[in-house]
Amino acid sequence: MSEPVRPSRYESQKRRDWRAFGEYLINHRPPLSLSRCSGAHVLEFLRHVDRSGKTRVHVATCPFFGCPNPPAPCPCPLRQAWGSLDSLVGRLRAAYEESGGPRESNPFATRAVRLYLRGIRDAQARARGISYKGKKKKSKKDKVAMELDEKTERPPELMQEETPDMRAFQAFSGPFGMGMFGQMASDTVLYGVGIGTYRL
Repeated sequence: MSEPVRPSRYESQKRRDWRAFGEYLINHRPPLSLSRCSGAHVLEFLRHVDRSGKTRVHVATCPFFGCPNPPAPCPCPLRQAWGSLDSLVGRLRAAYEESGGPRESNPFATRAVRLYLRGIRDAQARARGISYKGKKKKSKKDKVAMELDEKTERPPELMQEETPDMRAFQAFSGPFGMGMFGQMASDTVLYGVGIGTYRL
């Protein structure tokens, strides 16, 4: 009998987050059902979670405001990092639909939630002196150009160091590839007498 497949770390965390949100709905006054949950309730839940964070977010009056590596501790509040909140919302958004919730009325995908997360991101970027801007995605045109460069790149085995024999041959053949071998094709490079001919 095969052993049951263990859920991934992501799935396990998603289940824990979904249980925590379910407890929030039960403890809400008055209690809420999932069908009546709105973006406003999601924001209330996120503000509650934000208070249990471990990331120091400097206030505007703190001397370390905008400093990514403060040299000393400060009494600024601890909050959830923007990345943690953003991942939390993503997991809850997926769990909501997996639990039978309609995608078009997903409270975790409302504009209010997106604006809240954007505000947290921008405020923490200023307070902590860091940037959350991701790497610019390469366009299809850039990818094609990179592939062409890789195809036309000279093979490593042809990248030989210049030797006295090479310099002597270059002086003998002249600037136009003339010498005892005659006119060389434009795509032919001769590396020294006796070394061999490598076509590029």
